[in-house]
Amino acid sequence: MNDKCAVEIERLLGEGVTALTPVAGGEINLSYSAELRDGRRLFVKTHTFPVSAMYIREVDGLALLQEARALRIPKVLAVSERLLVLEWIETSQPTRSFDETFGRGLATLHCMSLPTFGLAQDNFLGSLPQINVPLPAWHTFYAERRIRPLALLAYARKLIDTALLARIESLCERLDQLCGPSEPIARLHGDLWSGNVMCDETGNPVLIDPAVYGGHREVDLAMLRLFDSPSARFFAAYEELYPLNPGAAERVSLYQIYPLLAHVCLFGKSYVSSLTTALSNYE
Repeated sequence: MNDKCAVEIERLLGEGVTALTPVAGGEINLSYSAELRDGRRLFVKTHTFPVSAMYIREVDGLALLQEARALRIPKVLAVSERLLVLEWIETSQPTRSFDETFGRGLATLHCMSLPTFGLAQDNFLGSLPQINVPLPAWHTFYAERRIRPLALLAYARKLIDTALLARIESLCERLDQLCGPSEPIARLHGDLWSGNVMCDETGNPVLIDPAVYGGHREVDLAMLRLFDSPSARFFAAYEELYPLNPGAAERVSLYQIYPLLAHVCLFGKSYVSSLTTALSNYE
């Protein structure tokens, strides 16, 4: 048992921990199933070297998703600088209507606007700081708060070279021509790859691990297609409720550049090839 983690859980919940078992939970955090003396089973995420406020900002994001009442969001039971305690959600096989439920739910979330591009406070994409200082135009926000900071970080870490940085800078200068038609500011999950969509005990979707901010909804949809892709039934259900603007298919790679840069910064040069491929679509 991770004794420090168990002590922190007991301090937060006022209940003894009888077992703490490692479980799968992504590549950033350490995840556990915690069994309490009162019989409850909980999900706990922690980190060997937690970044200050990382879990507190995640709780803020979960609250913003919950507020939309669009899809199931895990209940927060306790949070500290060191760890986050959530309800335990049993997984099962998806229902036949899982994709349609997910599509309509995500469209509902995106219809729930936020007042600005960005958010009142910064948060995190994985363990990377995510700058949310608002800007009035989406193309400017995407350049200055998303692509450029991670490109400069990747360059500083010697993960991309000067030539690739120059290509990214050139893209940023042309985003006003590439980002698509203006539309309402969407409430984004912000880190919506397939691994952050669970199937609960009823066979319905659950969203986890958000990096919420106000942005362009095609960002979430592009990230969902980064390593896998939802079915045609998902997209049909989404568009039935909230049709996409013309040219959305041509902008998928554009909105994958940000998460690909994040993967370069977090996991190294193996993602540079995918980044350059995405970038080449707009040169």
